[in-house]
Amino acid sequence: MPPQLTRARAWVTELALRVWARIADLARRAWALARLRPWLAGMLIPGLVLLYVLALIPFTPSISDIRKANSEVPSMVMSSDGVVLAEFRRLNRQWVPLSRISPHVINALIATEDHRFYEHHGMDMRRTASALLQTMRGNMQGGSTLTQQLARNLYPEEIGRSISINRKVKEALTAFKIEAVYSKQEILETYLNTVPFLYNAFGIEMAARTYFDKSASKLDVLESATLVGMLKGTSYYNPVLNPERARDRRNIVLAQLVKHGKLDAKRADVMARQPLRLDFERQDQALGPAPHVAQWVRKWLIAWADARGLNIYADGLVVRTTLNSRMQKAANQALARQLDALQPLADRRRRKGEDKVPLHSGFMALDPRNGHVLAWVGSRDFAQEQFDHVNQARRQPGSTFKPFVYGAAFEQGMSPMDELMDEPVAIRIPGGGVWEPSDGTPPSGGPMSLRDGLVHSRNTITAQLIMKVGPDRTAQLARAMGVRTSKLEEVPSLALGTSPVTLREMVAAYGSIANGGRYIEPAMVSQVEDRQGKVLQAFEWAPPEQAMSYQQSLELVNVMRGVVDEGTATAIRARLGQQPDVAGKTGTTQDNTDGWFILMHPQMVAGAWVGFNDSKMAMGDSWGPGARSALPIVGEVFQQALRNKWIDPRAEFAIARPQPKPPEPPPPVYQQPDVVDGISNFLNRLFRGLR
Repeated sequence: MPPQLTRARAWVTELALRVWARIADLARRAWALARLRPWLAGMLIPGLVLLYVLALIPFTPSISDIRKANSEVPSMVMSSDGVVLAEFRRLNRQWVPLSRISPHVINALIATEDHRFYEHHGMDMRRTASALLQTMRGNMQGGSTLTQQLARNLYPEEIGRSISINRKVKEALTAFKIEAVYSKQEILETYLNTVPFLYNAFGIEMAARTYFDKSASKLDVLESATLVGMLKGTSYYNPVLNPERARDRRNIVLAQLVKHGKLDAKRADVMARQPLRLDFERQDQALGPAPHVAQWVRKWLIAWADARGLNIYADGLVVRTTLNSRMQKAANQALARQLDALQPLADRRRRKGEDKVPLHSGFMALDPRNGHVLAWVGSRDFAQEQFDHVNQARRQPGSTFKPFVYGAAFEQGMSPMDELMDEPVAIRIPGGGVWEPSDGTPPSGGPMSLRDGLVHSRNTITAQLIMKVGPDRTAQLARAMGVRTSKLEEVPSLALGTSPVTLREMVAAYGSIANGGRYIEPAMVSQVEDRQGKVLQAFEWAPPEQAMSYQQSLELVNVMRGVVDEGTATAIRARLGQQPDVAGKTGTTQDNTDGWFILMHPQMVAGAWVGFNDSKMAMGDSWGPGARSALPIVGEVFQQALRNKWIDPRAEFAIARPQPKPPEPPPPVYQQPDVVDGISNFLNRLFRGLR
């Protein structure tokens, strides 16, 4: 809400409170005077009552607010290809016009709740007087009309729920306003679309689907009477938990229909003996194909809308995102398929009596050329796991962090062909202690190029290299490339990915490598429109930042091609089924607690993480490494992207791919000179004789 409007409302509220305090003071004085002069009471009390009512008017909803309640339109989140990803509704409600509501519902509602509905103007004086009289006799009764109930349902905060004169007066004033603004048909429509029915069902349409698995237009007399009967007390007359009470209440509604001439008495008698016959199913709000994205967008949009005096649940905003709905669907399926395959393997590792622990994963893809997020899967099932493994989970990246060490070395003038000895390493750590990294296979004892050190993910080579480059320089490059929110410990073990980071940061950083060393902040929202399609704000993203020199980033890409062609990620070629220009890196942390894989293409960078939420739990040696746990997810999405031409399979990075070496010619067959000469002489003589 704009500051000017906030200050204006505060001023009006303060003025109203002062008036109210003044009226209360006058009332006290008038009461004291009336006790001394009883004949004055008849003259003063009506005036005070009028002042009292007038003083409450500023505390009731305005007519514009009432009109707005009937025209609420939820905001929508759209993909770049025009698919609805999510809707932001205040309540789980689907508004239906009165023409699409069964007339049995309307008859039952009016007969039971307000049979003089068409005769009053918001408040039934006869019913109110009767209710007041019964209450004074000790028999508490309500006298609210449908319009008064609607006022309570629409504005519970402004009117309140307490049993007090204040609440009843504000309720009546609001009802009068509603009657002045709405027709009777509009009041019925609004009432039936806003009344709550338990189980997160608001409005008659969601109630009909929840309790009878049909639309509101198809409800029969018995079903209509059951739902209308709940309105006296939804919990007390809950037909699921209290079927006998609900049945008795339903029969009272049938009797009211008979009383007011809307149902034949004999037919009602037959109906009253029938059971409820529910077809109950909760109507949960659809999560959509990208629930974690929707959660992120909702949080962002609330702040954006509040600053402009807009309401994300009522003003029908349309948020255009960069997501590709088809790629999002492919990512959801790939992640679910891989976890389905791995979960049984994880279950076998449980000890007897231990509970099943679910395996989790996250996936993200972006376009490195502009930072547009193309797909984002925070967990397999948002209903079971709201924790976002893309943007919230911080895990050790393992060997996927190594490219920053080699990138820092190339920035300092080292070459991929420079060599280090592949031998056991013992590094003294400042403050005491020795760090001795090792690999899964014994060191060769001979020289190894930096290229081969990264291609084959050798820990000993990488550890030596970070001591030459410096942990501080490595951390500095990683931050510049995109690892900007997680804390990086500037220690030698940083080379092997010991500082926890998010998948979002790592995919963004690899996007910088693929984009010629230029970092672009990942972007999700392209523009926001109003309900008529007018653009309220189009977003221009920050220009790229040159985090690494162009030439050295291409050198790094060239080395990381080798990871896919001959290193730890060779399985990706078989998965893709094509030969696009790609580069990447696998990552596996100690004891297989985290599996990573990130793949780069000139038009798409995608990464996945797999593991347990408890970072102390390990995956199996046969399936836990990143090349076996995370790579299949990324590979399947890339396969779909190439097959469906979401990315160009012919696109290449700026630096040419190294051409495969031509096969060497076979060695010549050794022939004895005298044999060759003898054959040659024989042929020459034969040829001369023929001539």
